[in-house]
Amino acid sequence: MIGGGLAGCEAAWALAERGLRVTLHEMRPVKMTPAHQTANLAELVCSNTFKSVERTHAHGLLKAEMRLLGGGSIVLQAADAARIPGGSALAVDRVVFSQGLGARISGHANITIVRGEVTDLPSPGIVATGPLTSDALATAIAKRLTVEALAFYDAIAPIVAADSLDYPRLFKASRYGKGGGDDYWNAPLTQAEYEAFVAALIAGEQYLPGAGGGHEFDKVPYFEGCLPVEEMAQRGIETLRFGPMKPVGLVDPKTGREPYAVVQLRQEDRAAQMWNLVGFQTRLKTGSQQRVFRTIPGLAQAEFLRFGSIHRNSYLNAPRALSPHLSARDEPLLLFAGQLTGVEGYTESAATGMLAGINLARLLAGDEPVLPPPTTMLGALYRYLRETDPARFQPMNANFGLLEPLDDPPRDKFKKKGALAERALRDMERFAQQVGVAIPA
Repeated sequence: MIGGGLAGCEAAWALAERGLRVTLHEMRPVKMTPAHQTANLAELVCSNTFKSVERTHAHGLLKAEMRLLGGGSIVLQAADAARIPGGSALAVDRVVFSQGLGARISGHANITIVRGEVTDLPSPGIVATGPLTSDALATAIAKRLTVEALAFYDAIAPIVAADSLDYPRLFKASRYGKGGGDDYWNAPLTQAEYEAFVAALIAGEQYLPGAGGGHEFDKVPYFEGCLPVEEMAQRGIETLRFGPMKPVGLVDPKTGREPYAVVQLRQEDRAAQMWNLVGFQTRLKTGSQQRVFRTIPGLAQAEFLRFGSIHRNSYLNAPRALSPHLSARDEPLLLFAGQLTGVEGYTESAATGMLAGINLARLLAGDEPVLPPPTTMLGALYRYLRETDPARFQPMNANFGLLEPLDDPPRDKFKKKGALAERALRDMERFAQQVGVAIPA
């Protein structure tokens, strides 16, 4: 097993729980990445939230499917144990999460962890090295699959210290009162403040992709679900108000009205000492981040515990290079999982790791690999990875648009999502029973 991230941990656990002895290779801390800061397994980089737990949300549905499949998800179990307030989102204390998950993986009798870079592909084995795959291994993958990996840039958001915020300028609330009702701090902006902020974002000094000796690309194909905030600002004055700064569902108690725009801060740790600027992934240089983000109401004296940053992400053209169960086309025992396959997001990565582990165990036992039906969120993701036009392939999050349509869908969109979720969970349970995968009581 190559890669100790979310997908790698899920795959290793699935194999080990089925009685197979697993060697899990993780190159950190012998070789670090541009984004990771620790040697912990499953270190979360981009965000501390696994997104919604509600089954009428795509990520919540995928989580519910994972809890049905294969005895339950080791990643979700660790997330539950490290959970902190986050409204309807499964937000975690990053340190508690990675330490707890790492302890369970390293404590399993069938798992041996080896530190150091791997530059050759295993068979049988699973490659789940994520979007920051080392250059040497990426070269080996491209040579083995006779297809070059695609690349895009991804960015992470800043974290500020709780005791540096000006709380009288902020208000506590969750959108539409979901979750705890007041899990987020919100910074309201007037129209004038918002327009000045957008102008400052656009004028801020940025790190340019490929600068400083990095890889050069004619075009930077950002993943649309994780655009840098200044990139969104450049697309139009109203773009941010319909994105991370949308005020819909948030009422400022001082005015009794929705603000013109809002910046949300989400709790990062159990002690509530760190707060993340939600959706504010950025490529601004650190000086510009301090200057621009401190113009947000309540953040004038903000202490930045982590600045936003940008890093190169790589992924395979799965429909061109991989089999339906995400193996090399000429070697079914060489599987790939996680973001390297073209799924985007924590839950999606973990889910593909779980299924990769199940399938490799089946193959080693002489059974055929299995895939959930496209009426399930996990099955629909796999269908996207195998059926998308290779010339137009890009990373994909879980979303209801991937699911097989209902024969007679309700006209109300919320009822439609409810019906899709009900069918997905019913079909996932049936799938698990058919392939002999234990379902937790």
